[in-house]
Amino acid sequence: MSAGQAYHIRSFREEDLESVIEINRKCLPENYTSYFFLEIHHSNPEAFLVAEAGGKIVGYVMCRVEHGLSGFLKFKLTRKGHVVSIAVLPEHRLRGLATLLMVKAMENLYEKYACHEVYLEVRVSNSSAIKLYRKLGFKENKTLPHYYIDGEDALLMVRKLPLESWETVQLKKPS
Repeated sequence: MSAGQAYHIRSFREEDLESVIEINRKCLPENYTSYFFLEIHHSNPEAFLVAEAGGKIVGYVMCRVEHGLSGFLKFKLTRKGHVVSIAVLPEHRLRGLATLLMVKAMENLYEKYACHEVYLEVRVSNSSAIKLYRKLGFKENKTLPHYYIDGEDALLMVRKLPLESWETVQLKKPS
């Protein structure tokens, strides 16, 4: 991508499915069926976003809305966002794109779905992702032993919503 060319973040559309599946397979060991991607899209369309550069999809974040016990308040039921999957093509990494996708997804989870917290699972070995999530205000809640099919543990990470205005200003890159 040349200097000056910007990323565009928008909602996923069904015609994006093949590109998103290709990114998922190229970037992550956890792969999902077409049906799963479409199910997430149909149930929470504003929480499934793609990033475009030069008309090509180069990343995505897929979230869903759930109801369950709060990660912050004991025995309180709440509406929370679950970041199911995020991936950016290798040649587009380290440019703030994953941050931009996460910020927009969290804003949508709060503004469009009234979620008051968000959580995700991340491989304990994925230090670059853990660093990103910490930068975004996520805290480790607990370790999930043998969470992944290959037996690796996951960290369960959570954060409250909404983003504070200073966070949004500090994290956003021009789009």
